[in-house]
Amino acid sequence: MKETVDEFRGSLVDEADDVESSSTAPVDLPRIERAVREILAAVGEDPDREGLRDTPGRVARMYAELFGGLHEDPRAHLQRFFTEQYDEVVLVRDISFNSMCEHHLMPFMGKAHIGYMPAGKVVGLSKLARVVEVVARRPQVQERMTETIADLLETEIDAKGVAVVIEATHTCMTVRGVRKPGSLCVTSAMKGLFRSHLSSRSEVMTLIYGNRR
Repeated sequence: MKETVDEFRGSLVDEADDVESSSTAPVDLPRIERAVREILAAVGEDPDREGLRDTPGRVARMYAELFGGLHEDPRAHLQRFFTEQYDEVVLVRDISFNSMCEHHLMPFMGKAHIGYMPAGKVVGLSKLARVVEVVARRPQVQERMTETIADLLETEIDAKGVAVVIEATHTCMTVRGVRKPGSLCVTSAMKGLFRSHLSSRSEVMTLIYGNRR
């Protein structure tokens, strides 16, 4: 059985520059700053020169922002729902996101498409985008991100079916290593009716891609 979504605690302010370094902060900013200084020195730079003097602090605040999802529980956005006798597909597509590949700590970015078939209750459309935002702000692989979002929806809103498709460009593949700009990674996770019924899966995929293929 695949790993389910972990429980996360704590909170993070909206703007990275407002994050305070304290013993109760969810991110240890001074520790990141020390590590960045070591990296700069290790590659042959002078971390004390004018252009780099404030870089460790900037990087620390950036990481606090990029990894803020580690300290938020995405399930919080799915706790409020509306009772509706609607049993057709609900789809929100082209939800933009930025995340970080855990293998090289380089960003990958793209769009998420989320569809579900309600079983008596629906959630606000913006909540789906918020779930993507929280889950995206963690070090991870795209496959896990896709599965995590699908598991969340299936569990929290008891949907008859859930479909999540993510399309992303990975900078660890486009600016280093094989260096293939324009390449796209597509992952999907199908739950419930979208997994067991081919017609339902075909319907949601048609709604996602339409005539774009």
